[in-house]
Parts: sequence; C-alpha cells; structure tokens
Amino acid sequence: MERYGQEVADVVLEKAMKLCNSVEKVETRVENGDPRDVICEMVQKLGADVLVMGSHGYGLIKRAFLGSVSNHCAQNAKCPVLIVKKPKPAVGNQ
Repeated sequence: MERYGQEVADVVLEKAMKLCNSVEKVETRVENGDPRDVICEMVQKLGADVLVMGSHGYGLIKRAFLGSVSNHCAQNAKCPVLIVKKPKPAVGNQ
C-alpha cells in the first residue's frame, strides 16, 4: 500500500511540475494525514504567499458526506486561497 501511495504521489507531482514550469519558485512536499489539516499546516509552516488548489466539483450530497478539502482550506489557511474548478467539457467533446 505504501508503494502504491508513493507511485500515486510521483504521478501527481510530475503533472503538477509540468503545469508549474513557468513559475520561478515551486516547492513540493509529500505528507501523510488528513488532507485538510496537512495542507493548512504546511501552508503556515512554509509561509506560503498563496495556496492554489483544485476542486472536484462534487454536488451538495457528496460534499456533505465527504467534506470539502478546498472549502476547509479556504476557511482555515493563513494565506489567500485560489480554488480552481475543473473546466466543463466543450460541446461536442464529450
């Protein structure tokens, strides 16, 4: 299970680095724990200027059961938070 978690983390980091290739200073970390708490703790520990994170766009019911990491971070992070929604598919590209 640990190896699988590391493989998933590696894939996510690779994609993130491709998206951030024009950003001057990018720092990556892989941490374990409740994502809501870990993200907010790391933002404070790193002294981040801004937290940019994605949103799954779950509906009201799923969000009520699963909780919203992005909403929690927006309310609790000690820096501005930019939440990026997944783009809707273009008409005809479904």
